[in-house]
Amino acid sequence: TGPAEVFGHILGTAFDPARLVESLGERWEIDGVEVEVTHLDKVLWPAEGLTKRDLLDYYRHVGPAMLPYLPGRPVTLRVFPDGIEQPGHYQRNAPARLPGWLRTAPYRPQTTGQERRLPLIEHVAGLIWYANRGAIEFHQWHARVERPDYPDWAIFDLDPGPRAGYERVLRVALLVRERLAREKLTALPKTSGGSGLHLFLPLEPVHPVEAVRAWVHGLAEELSREHPDLVATGDGATHDEDERVTIDHAQNSLARNTAAPFTLRARPGAPASTPLAWEEVEEGQVRPEHFTIRTLPQRLDTVGDPWARATIQPQRLP
Repeated sequence: TGPAEVFGHILGTAFDPARLVESLGERWEIDGVEVEVTHLDKVLWPAEGLTKRDLLDYYRHVGPAMLPYLPGRPVTLRVFPDGIEQPGHYQRNAPARLPGWLRTAPYRPQTTGQERRLPLIEHVAGLIWYANRGAIEFHQWHARVERPDYPDWAIFDLDPGPRAGYERVLRVALLVRERLAREKLTALPKTSGGSGLHLFLPLEPVHPVEAVRAWVHGLAEELSREHPDLVATGDGATHDEDERVTIDHAQNSLARNTAAPFTLRARPGAPASTPLAWEEVEEGQVRPEHFTIRTLPQRLDTVGDPWARATIQPQRLP
């Protein structure tokens, strides 16, 4: 009888040395720092058989493309330590104990007046560190921490009603693009990772957040009047049979967060919020389920990040 059989007898189960190594974890060197990753065999998406190792491998692969959108912006995490079929939670505060190379930002919400320390992610190692603690989703602010009330993104959140197919979401995205073009403004499209689409418009941080929100709201109202059977506003009434697409202006609120480019979502199929080229929107064939933990790394390797190629300079609102 060997040591493996003896150890297995004590545990009451067959001893698998490889499984023990998976549970004890590994040390990965990323960005010049060492990150400990553990419980790599834990299943996070049961239906797909996807594990924590799959999650960490994904963020290690897409991290260099994702990282330019994160530095200087507080991040809200959606944490699912036991997988997507178990309860998760939003984590807005940084943990009390952090490695010295992970930064945080102080923030005092108007509602409580109590200072918080908000997570900042400036390295791929930071993505891995938080993902190892159960974070599946990364949601970013639309403003920098230095000036939280002066956003440098205006966000159009296109949210389809229960009866609106994705082709309608793409149609509304093109209507928004056309309307922005009248003002010589350009936005960038990405899937939300859910059923909707986000348009991010790069801004010079010179407009107060209230002005940005009011401007997006006004544009949404204009489009809803011109296309009442297709477009709804975020403050309008909706119902279960709705075939319209809502333009939610409330995403442009102080300290509000939106799914970051390339973040995974804690949904069946492990979809990812994916930057698109406008040509893909025009063709009308793109669907959220095309972009997942399994397909997005290959897409990045093949076509790269469409937003990085767009080279849009920050803009001012009219």
